[in-house]
Amino acid sequence: MSAVSDRLPAFPWDKLEPYKKTAAAHPDGIVDLSVGTPVDPVPEHIQKALIAAADSPGYPTVWGTPELRDAITRWVEHRLGAREVTHRHVLPVVGSKELVAWLPTQLGLGPGDQVAHPRLAYPTYEVGARLARAEHVAYDDPTELDPARLKLLWLNSPSNPTGRVLSKEELTRIVAWARTHGILVLSDECYIELGWEADPVSVLHPDVNGGSHDGIVAVHSLSKRSNLAGYRAAFLAGDPAVLGPLLQIRKHGGMMIPAPTQAAVVAALGDDEHVRVQRERYAARRTALRDALLAHGFRIEHSEASLYLWATRDESCWDTVAHLADRGVLVAPGDFYGPAGDRFVRVALTATDERVQAAVSRLTA
Repeated sequence: MSAVSDRLPAFPWDKLEPYKKTAAAHPDGIVDLSVGTPVDPVPEHIQKALIAAADSPGYPTVWGTPELRDAITRWVEHRLGAREVTHRHVLPVVGSKELVAWLPTQLGLGPGDQVAHPRLAYPTYEVGARLARAEHVAYDDPTELDPARLKLLWLNSPSNPTGRVLSKEELTRIVAWARTHGILVLSDECYIELGWEADPVSVLHPDVNGGSHDGIVAVHSLSKRSNLAGYRAAFLAGDPAVLGPLLQIRKHGGMMIPAPTQAAVVAALGDDEHVRVQRERYAARRTALRDALLAHGFRIEHSEASLYLWATRDESCWDTVAHLADRGVLVAPGDFYGPAGDRFVRVALTATDERVQAAVSRLTA
């Protein structure tokens, strides 16, 4: 077992514990803006769909029910503008983090292969490469990478942690470059419903991919849009030549979404209203926190989409973490997402209205 664990970096969140204790000692309690975990209720109609499917004694299928695949294909066409999407173009997965961590292994990558990810990125992209014994490389512009050994290129738009959005033109250029070199593009689009000052575009849009899904797969999650982080519900959409073999591998591994969750996803993807309501909640929290941070002397970069504000006081991220912890506010240090983030902090919008207002009061006092 140690041979596997030794491949992995230290779990970064453990380093935040002392600051969490400091913040928790505040007389009015902690405001935890460090982890982007939803705090608002699961919409009632989704809960009812889960409950109605609770009597599910048999094994679910890895590919999901036909109703689930129908719901995913409809949503991909309706929301992302994709065309000619069939059941062969979609694959449910047990939450997006599981997929990111194990995809290089399931693709058969190993020593000598390279997995590329943004310089500031969700740490699990690197973890997935390490688990497969592949190399991981960070980029600012992926088209400047040496393509010789590059097998898997991760895109993330909107970005976690920065909230940066890749334009349609940027995506088109990157997809064309990757196809020229036979590199598989995985586009993590889990925050695509949360564009504030930009309108995020999927790699599945025909303006980006020229009407072909060859060599591209998009990753989507219901954790943020529908408050379903606890349900572990996500899916892939894109190239059937990639998803078909993945389906067979995942069948052997028993990587299946529970049947009640599948029913809940059908309900969630079939309704836009609860997404609009949740967006409004996050928009109000974003405005309040952004104004308070600016008033407190922060500078905010990017953050045009997603559930985070990428903020700096032009000092070590850990000094900023300590400064805010003394005020009972916990945030994530930017170096969790790569050395390039060492002077930033990531401030999540995922706290209740009451806790957000508490943070605002402390920052503007």
